[in-house]
Amino acid sequence: MTDRDPFAEGERAARDNIPAEANPYSNGSDEHALWAAGHERIAGAIEASESEGR
Repeated sequence: MTDRDPFAEGERAARDNIPAEANPYSNGSDEHALWAAGHERIAGAIEASESEGR
């Protein structure tokens, strides 16, 4: 049995430039929400640093 961490998977996807629309979990599920939150955390940080010229 593999313990999957949807939040960490979402973070990894954002780092790999995978769009949020590629969320592999069923819409409305807890996993979908966690994956989206992880993705947004990283994507938001990337956008912020780009807008600051880094």
